[in-house]
Amino acid sequence: MTTAERLPDFPVGGCAVVIGGSGGIGRAIAVQLAGRGCDVAFSYFKGTARANETASLVRSAGQEVHVGKVDLREEAEVRRFVDEAAEHFGGVHTAVYAAGPYIPMRFISQQPAAAFREVMEHDTFGCFNLIQAVLPHLRTAKGSFTALVTPAIRRYAARDILSAAPKAAIEALVKGLAAEEGRFGVRANAVGVGVITDGLYHALVESGDFDQRFLDASRQVMALKRLGTADEVAEGVVFLASSRARWITGQTLMIDGGYAL
Repeated sequence: MTTAERLPDFPVGGCAVVIGGSGGIGRAIAVQLAGRGCDVAFSYFKGTARANETASLVRSAGQEVHVGKVDLREEAEVRRFVDEAAEHFGGVHTAVYAAGPYIPMRFISQQPAAAFREVMEHDTFGCFNLIQAVLPHLRTAKGSFTALVTPAIRRYAARDILSAAPKAAIEALVKGLAAEEGRFGVRANAVGVGVITDGLYHALVESGDFDQRFLDASRQVMALKRLGTADEVAEGVVFLASSRARWITGQTLMIDGGYAL
């Protein structure tokens, strides 16, 4: 394919839906999608001020934005948000699941069952609810679905079960989606996010879950010997969502500085 014949990265009509757009990675994804000409609909659960900041950045990139406060555990809320976005923008061609609750890092023996249940409901069921809500629109657009997961599904880190368990389930959902929906032209991929200096990083440092010993050890096991950034993760997400990755589906790309090698 010559340069003149190259497809645009994203369709002109419709929008990209980003779940978790007020977080560090979700914001970077929304802004990068806007920079590539996408109107964006994004959701948030907490942090209205952060959501307003993301909306302002999308508008500054020259694109329209639709914002909704959504509890991902509520199937009807998720479906309403997606359908409103599709109606407002004339369809949905891209969906990105970038949500992730704060998770206290504890050994499995010390994690309360209630905490495990809550994270699974927010994260795994949240992703499932998004898939069911957005799938009819993605079929129409022959669009793409991308979910954020974790390198801990390949190389487990002690005390990280509340990240590894729900994200492993989400990776299975992504693979199932790719296998079942490819006949409709829908692609689905995942991105494993390593330790980065944005988003929940600051809360985990303040709580002591990310202490200096943990951060030093993380850098040591990474091939690149440094932590990443939200923008570096977003670059990979936007690539997988775009037409440049039109023959890639069912894959998990680890953007982790080489942690999961």
